[in-house]
Amino acid sequence: MQVYAVGGAIRDKLLGLSSQDRDYVVVGATPAAMEAAGFKPVGKDFPVFLHPVTKAEYALARTERKTAVGYKGFAFYTGADVTLEEDLVRRDLTINAMAQAVDEHGNLVGPVIDPYGGQKDLAARQFRHVSEAFAEDPVRILRAARFAARFQSFAVAPETVALMRKMADEGEVDALVPERVWQELARGLMEDMPSRMFDVLRECGALARLLPELDRLWGVPQRADYHPEVDTGVHVMMVIDYAASVGAPLPVRFAALAHDLGKGTTPDHVLPRHIGHEQRSVDLLEAVCQRLRVPNDCRELAVVVAREHGNIHRCTEFGAAALTRLVERCDALRKPERFAEILLACEADARGRLGFEQKDYPQTALLLAAREAAASVDAGAIAKACGDRVDLIRDRVHQARVAAVAQQLALSE
Repeated sequence: MQVYAVGGAIRDKLLGLSSQDRDYVVVGATPAAMEAAGFKPVGKDFPVFLHPVTKAEYALARTERKTAVGYKGFAFYTGADVTLEEDLVRRDLTINAMAQAVDEHGNLVGPVIDPYGGQKDLAARQFRHVSEAFAEDPVRILRAARFAARFQSFAVAPETVALMRKMADEGEVDALVPERVWQELARGLMEDMPSRMFDVLRECGALARLLPELDRLWGVPQRADYHPEVDTGVHVMMVIDYAASVGAPLPVRFAALAHDLGKGTTPDHVLPRHIGHEQRSVDLLEAVCQRLRVPNDCRELAVVVAREHGNIHRCTEFGAAALTRLVERCDALRKPERFAEILLACEADARGRLGFEQKDYPQTALLLAAREAAASVDAGAIAKACGDRVDLIRDRVHQARVAAVAQQLALSE
């Protein structure tokens, strides 16, 4: 048997990048031979084995064909006669279809095996599908888009864009498992320039099928005095890229992506204003989260940001009572860490505008100070003072918080 490292490890090595993960393919072996060598089988749908020492995963070289049964619609064939080239031809992009032999110590040895032109495409800075087998797995559209967000100097080859568009037009992406869609979107959002993922998905028509609520934002105008970039879709892309530039966590980036969904449903006669878009954004966001099974931490943060971002932007005009209500609606007293993330998402919204990238955002400091003032109130002491009149507790705690916030405002003037 011969072991090869394949895919990302080879690609990243040729690009001069570090790569923590390695995918291994074993050629010339059978499941019985792997077990005899001490490997532990773990694959339920196709043979994958854990190395007896490193616990790294080793997959037998395989061919596959699309079918109504098997692993997510595929049937696999593995055997000692399956070649490395047969395994690589089923992979997504040529830059991921290269391999290099591995010695007994795990070191890469020998020449790069590149039967499908991956090195040429690396030099040309392009993503190109290996074969027509690309069309058999629509998740590859999302993977190609995600790679575009990671490698900003690369472009998708025209023939690959055409194939992806054909797949979208034929409804292939409609059958994707929601969890896989979210997994790829989440990974793409965590890249350095997530907007490129959505650019690629738009170009091939996949975004309109996967996230029509987002896709319809392009071409929707906003007031130029607040949004010099005008186009809502362009604005949202600037927001997620700003969030990425400051290293924001996934919930913040998802909130940045979804905060203005309601602007896509603003009646034409109201444009370029978007009165009430916040609640419409919440309604659309809830539907998206249910459809894609978005994790609760991302959903909850995004809902608050969609609902309150307008109020947060305007909070410098608020008095103590309005500030206190805003802090309470954001559940900032119980969840201070999440409140900081809410404010970061709103700051990304404010700065994700043409020419606003370096503009001050005093709202963050103001609301954090208001939150601290409100949190200084001893709710337990107030409850004790109310005695049996439990009906008075909530209002008196609230009024004490307002007074504390008013005092904070006076000190800061």
